[in-house]
Amino acid sequence: MPDSAADPLDCLIVGGGPAGLTAALYLARFHRRVMVVDKGEGRLQMIPRTHNLAGYPQGIRGADLLSEMRDQAARYGAALVQAEVTALRHADGLIEAEIAGAGAPLAQPVRARTVLLATGVVNHRPPLDAATHDRAVAAGLLRYCPICDGYEQSGKRIAVLGGDRHGLAEAVFLRSYSRDVTLVSLTGLALDPAERAEADRAGVALAPAPVSHFGFDEGEVRLTLADGSQHVFDTLYAALGTHTRNRLGEMLGTRLVDGECFVTDAHQRTTASGVYAAGDAVDALDQIGIAIGTGARAAVAIHNDLRARDDELLVP
Repeated sequence: MPDSAADPLDCLIVGGGPAGLTAALYLARFHRRVMVVDKGEGRLQMIPRTHNLAGYPQGIRGADLLSEMRDQAARYGAALVQAEVTALRHADGLIEAEIAGAGAPLAQPVRARTVLLATGVVNHRPPLDAATHDRAVAAGLLRYCPICDGYEQSGKRIAVLGGDRHGLAEAVFLRSYSRDVTLVSLTGLALDPAERAEADRAGVALAPAPVSHFGFDEGEVRLTLADGSQHVFDTLYAALGTHTRNRLGEMLGTRLVDGECFVTDAHQRTTASGVYAAGDAVDALDQIGIAIGTGARAAVAIHNDLRARDDELLVP
């Protein structure tokens, strides 16, 4: 592991999800000096079981997939650090990183020739305490990705939490899996007459009042509405949106799409020199398979860009 300004990393990867770990695997196999810094808040680890990732016909727990990907990257020499990158800055042709946490390297700042931002996004959660939230997710009663696991909800009673057009769109999407889909809200449905007509045409039921209490027990979701009525479902999808972890990229001057995702070219390069982005933090579909693909593409671009910088690249 590099420990001085004279011995920089080839790439510092911020984020240890499927994008970051795939990139680390590729770069380590390119004999590149690579470090992954991750603070352990990624979304993959909370997935009870994913069934739509090719190669796992019986499905795989998110935590198990994450563990396997870490082990594979480490086997080829990638350094994996559990800590937080708190600041990035350009300095003397390199990028300097300040890293905090129990696993942080002793020598600071860490210097790298390139940085890959695989920082992901954060789901906006229902108003639940952390323990209740995590238990509901682990039990499959609270979900965030209908593309990922809508199939497993086929024919079940589904509630979608999100009182705007985004929530309605998710509810309509889920109608292809079940005839029993209801749109519920935290503060009331903010739908205009045309959107309410769309819900009616699609067969999406609209809750008459906001949710006042969430209950997750005995394998069911029990919602109490502000009008006192109670409704029981098999699962609840939270469609409250996300925000991108983009603060570090902004420190380096990366452009963003609508203030959220990183702008990249076809090879995952951002608009800042030496800075790449992959995974859910890029304006793309939030899927494990896509994160893996963009991580691989970023790693190849980083390797070849460094070869070009070192005058080692022969262009066909």
